[in-house]
Amino acid sequence: MAKQQRVPLTRRALLAGAAGTALSVGAGMTAKKADATAGVQTPTKRRSIIYILSDDHRYDAMGFMKHPFLETPHLDSLAKNGVHAKNAFVTTALCSPSRASVLTGQYAHRHQVVDNNSPVPSHLRFFPATLQTAGYETAFIGKWHMGGEGDDPQPGFDHWISFKGQGTYLPTPNGLNVDGKRVPQKGYITDELTDYALDWLNTRKGDKPFFLYLSHKAVHSEFIPAERHKGRYAGKAFTPPASQAADMDPEGRPLWVKNQRNSWHGVDYPYHSDLDIAEYHRRYCETLLAVDESVGRIIDFLRRKNLLNDTLLVYMGDNGFAFGEHGLIDKRTAYEESIRVPLLLQCPALLKPGTVMDEVVAGIDIAPTFLEAAGLPPPAPSAMDGTSFLPLARGEKKPWRDSLLYEYYWERTFPHTPTLHALRGDRYKYIRCQGIWDTDELYDLKNDPGETRNLVRNPAHQETVKTMNARLWQILKQTDGAQIPLLPDRLLWQNNKRRPGGPPAATFPGYVTQPPPEKK
Repeated sequence: MAKQQRVPLTRRALLAGAAGTALSVGAGMTAKKADATAGVQTPTKRRSIIYILSDDHRYDAMGFMKHPFLETPHLDSLAKNGVHAKNAFVTTALCSPSRASVLTGQYAHRHQVVDNNSPVPSHLRFFPATLQTAGYETAFIGKWHMGGEGDDPQPGFDHWISFKGQGTYLPTPNGLNVDGKRVPQKGYITDELTDYALDWLNTRKGDKPFFLYLSHKAVHSEFIPAERHKGRYAGKAFTPPASQAADMDPEGRPLWVKNQRNSWHGVDYPYHSDLDIAEYHRRYCETLLAVDESVGRIIDFLRRKNLLNDTLLVYMGDNGFAFGEHGLIDKRTAYEESIRVPLLLQCPALLKPGTVMDEVVAGIDIAPTFLEAAGLPPPAPSAMDGTSFLPLARGEKKPWRDSLLYEYYWERTFPHTPTLHALRGDRYKYIRCQGIWDTDELYDLKNDPGETRNLVRNPAHQETVKTMNARLWQILKQTDGAQIPLLPDRLLWQNNKRRPGGPPAATFPGYVTQPPPEKK
């Protein structure tokens, strides 16, 4: 597919209304499409939106998802009183690429923020700028973490509060950037960010619709719970996942996965330490409690201000997190624990309580969904890879994707995970590794939700492998993703150690070491 020549969106086009929506929310539009939409008028109905994004929150770490001990009453209430998108995913399970995909509606290979250190390309435009142009008052509060360690105010936001890099859970001098000025971080980060968010909501002037992006640091490692939550789950039982077993599917498990067990992101040498995974999981749950309380405070504010009925409140995680699945911790992989996230929506005037969405939706769908909720025209196909799922959340039927592309690009600093592309369908998941001598993967998610049996060489599934491989490449070609992004090394150090005396390097399985069949 030939690449289209993109042109920047001009101020004149922005002022035309819909052209600013069909936006340039990302890399922009072709000149022909920009001209075709320039005369469309912006609808008068504009709904206020609050988007709460947490870090490393996996899809099943909520009370209503039957977690054995975690209590999340406020997240549970969102599901009860709104919509639970039970099959929500990210298209890259890594902080910066995932967040850039939310803001642009694009896959990482298009927006080019492919790791946590790559700079944000100057041509990118984020959807809050579209809302701002349409008359919204906008605020960003929390973790930005794109383009390296910077925390400078970004275009599209009237009010800005952030911190450098991952930030810190506990107070630090000059820890926050408030509208370009350094101020001390005075309290526990989840609480303080929520305080700032409520202050902004409470002191806004006028009747403009608003968009608030509350971006929590939690529950990113290292997990540090608020003082009031420390020890809440001490002694709670943790059952290692079945797929953690080292002898699980010996012929089907990729060599790189076996070898990663004894690495920075593996259960045999986690973070090059003697970390107790069970205790780590308990701290994760305790750290998440303050996030749940934050959601409750936002809901309570909206209720007291008579804004709850008409405001679209959305909660989401930026990627998942593994606690032993496949012998791994952290994210980055294409397994469910890494790519699947919580996604909850509430707006009583718009959404029916107790709705459960089965369709596969993703971070790339957030921007077009919010634009529709704001009463703005849909973005041009050349601007976004995602699609608004608001009709699905309202219970309407519409044509929808049958599969979702996932991508992760090898990082020099974490060399144990290869470049991966995957296709996640309703029934099957196909995973393709790039640049290494190893096996691809195919899982039957209906009969094997834990992804424990690789079917990629099963004779009965060869047609599925062939079809999904072709579909994966079709999506890559349609979205200009058939080339591997290659960017300069910004960090030269590597977390590449192995535990002395730990599990040895994996050996090739029998299907590789057997002699080739005789040619007839």
